[in-house]
Amino acid sequence: MEMREAASTLSALAHEGRLSIFRLLVRAGPGGVRAGEIAAELAAPASTLSANLTVLSHAGLIEGRREGRAIRYAARYGRMSALLAFLLDDCCNGRPDVCAPLMGIATRAACCADDPAEHDIAAL
Repeated sequence: MEMREAASTLSALAHEGRLSIFRLLVRAGPGGVRAGEIAAELAAPASTLSANLTVLSHAGLIEGRREGRAIRYAARYGRMSALLAFLLDDCCNGRPDVCAPLMGIATRAACCADDPAEHDIAAL
């Protein structure tokens, strides 16, 4: 992930409503959650939810798939893993004593990647 892409992705998460949606979808797992269920869970008005889902989708953090008249949204774990890897890339200037707890997080994130190529923990 490049700097500009990371900044755009972080910008999409830099909003309480969008961050709440993303965290809900991460907890839901690969099966995702229907838009109506997201709205009910977060008590979000439809127009606000729609705008926030669009921003997250454009940032590549979530994807939606149509199920009849509804849309089910799911987190894109590979994108989340790539962002975490970018953030940890220069972790503490190579000081393993400082980075060790964070590397455990990155390793778990890589295991959740939705693209098998992103499961390469060594790349983190």
